Order: sequence, then structure tokens, then C-alpha cells
Amino acid sequence: MTGAVLVLGVDGGNSKTDVAVADGSGRVVGRARGGNSDIYVGKEPARALDELTAAVRAALADAAVDAADLSTSVFSLAGADWPEDFELIAASLRGLGLRHEPLVVNDAMGGLRLGSPDWQGVAVVCGSFNAVGARHRDGTTFHLGFWPDRVGGFDLADLAVKAVHRDGLGLGPTTALTPRVHELFDSTDAVDLMHRFTRRGSDLGLVAHLQVAPLLLDVAGTGDEVASTIVRAAGAALGEQARVAAERVGLGLDGTPVVLTGGVLQHPSTLLSGSIMARLDGAVPVRPTEPPIFGALLLAYDRLGLGMDDVLLGGGARTRRYGGGRGGDRAVR
Repeated sequence: MTGAVLVLGVDGGNSKTDVAVADGSGRVVGRARGGNSDIYVGKEPARALDELTAAVRAALADAAVDAADLSTSVFSLAGADWPEDFELIAASLRGLGLRHEPLVVNDAMGGLRLGSPDWQGVAVVCGSFNAVGARHRDGTTFHLGFWPDRVGGFDLADLAVKAVHRDGLGLGPTTALTPRVHELFDSTDAVDLMHRFTRRGSDLGLVAHLQVAPLLLDVAGTGDEVASTIVRAAGAALGEQARVAAERVGLGLDGTPVVLTGGVLQHPSTLLSGSIMARLDGAVPVRPTEPPIFGALLLAYDRLGLGMDDVLLGGGARTRRYGGGRGGDRAVR
């Protein structure tokens, strides 16, 4: 196929990698899903990059097109953090046979575009782990995936499980998390739960921990003091990170969109998001309802000068803004 507009968007993360091929009308003509493509997870960057390129090839095959047919492509990736990361990823993508230079951005930047038509604002991504970044419309960007206080789903779950350990061992306050976590893992008490997670050969890793994050938000929503304290502290940390990111690119908070995305922030509870926005007085929270892959696709269309927000986002009607809270790029560090 030659001559037709075809774009490729990739949203790569710790638990999955989504790839979509779309045509000039905004119609998705090919999709694929792969596993982890974060080069920092598991300390095996080659394996993550293989997963990334395999998912791209699968989406191209689903669309019945070749890489050379693509007009442009955008890769919004967790793990695209430092200059050497971008170089490593770019080198891997050369093997795909693209006839253009792909745009590789940190997943916070792809998430930002999903909720900001002019690609200016702040993005708070809270998925398996967290990334926070900001972009000024002049092209200045700042993002970090390695904040001093890491606040992702894994971290929230780890704090919740430790609270259950303390409750069961008499080292901390009682919490409604305890029976819920024991039910989830079919454990009998704190020592049994600890054994299940720490014994040699245990398979209770990242995915099992992440099952606890939505449970934590559920329990926090009932007013449980232990769970609520964990969630509020996490939101405060994310809010401060967002404030710093905005300052780094010269953005004032008043009227600035703060795009809240990632699996954890898809939970219906507003305790976490409200705690984030409480640190961002004057900013406007945005919770996209579309999957992050749409942000990558929008950036791809932007590269071609094609405005597709109305097509992909339904005229903005499906991107929810809500109240209840206060609150060639040039990178800066």
C-alpha cells in the first residue's frame, strides 16, 4: 500500500503494550497488544524492546500493511526517561523498516496529549509505577519517571500489604484492609501472607501486588483511616511532583490542565485525584476516558498537521473535566 495516510501509535508500559495503526480518516485499521516494553522493568532492556517491536509488527500485520507504508509513528513509552534511553529505543526501532524518523516520548507526554489539545499542561501518570511531566507550548518539556518518592500502583499496594502485616502482628492500627487482602490471596494471617510473598519460588510479583491497589482505593473510600492516610499521602506526593514539573517548564498553575491518567487513576474514587489537585491550586483536572493509545495517535496526526481530536475523542465529549479539586521539543532538567 502506498500513498494513503497511515499512522502508528504505541503506548508502552510495564504490564502491556498497545499498538494501533489508523488511516487518514481516524479509523483504526490494525491493533495488537504485547507485554512489558519498559526497558527498566526486569533489568532486561533487550527483552522489553523485542516485545515492543513484536507488538508493532503484529499491528502492521493486522492492518495488512508494511512499516514502509506508514506516514509517521509515535511511541509513548514508560522507560523513555534519559537521553541514553531514547538512543537505545531509536536504535531498536531502526530494524522495523520505517521510512521516517519516529517520535519517541515519555509516556507522560503521550498521556498529556490525550487531555490537552495544544499539548500544553501537566500529566500525572499513575499505573504500575508513576511518571509526571509537563510541556509548554513553546516545546519545552520536563518529565521524570524516577522521583524520590515513587507513587505507583505497585507502591500503593506494597504500603497496603505492609499495613495488613502490622495489623496482624500487633505492630500497627487495625484496618479494614486486613480481611480484604487475606481474602484476595487466600491467606490465613499476617505470617501466612508474608510467607506467600517472600518464600523462595513465590510467583506473587508485580501483577499480584497490583491487584491490591484498587482494593486499597475501595477501602479508603469507606473512610478507613489507614487506607485513607496511604492514599492521601500518595496524592500529595504526586501533586507536588506535578507542581515541580510545571515550574520546570515555566507554566503557572492557574487554568493549566492537569491530565490524570494511568490504570490506578481510572478508579472511580476521587480521593487520590482530589489529593493531587489539592496541591495544584488553580489548575484544571482532566480525566480522559479514552485509552492512552489515543494520545499517541493524536501526536502522530499532529505531526502530519491533521487535527483528529474531534474524530478520536468525539468532539471532546468523552473527555471528562470534573470539579472537586483545587488545585522538535526542548527538554530541561
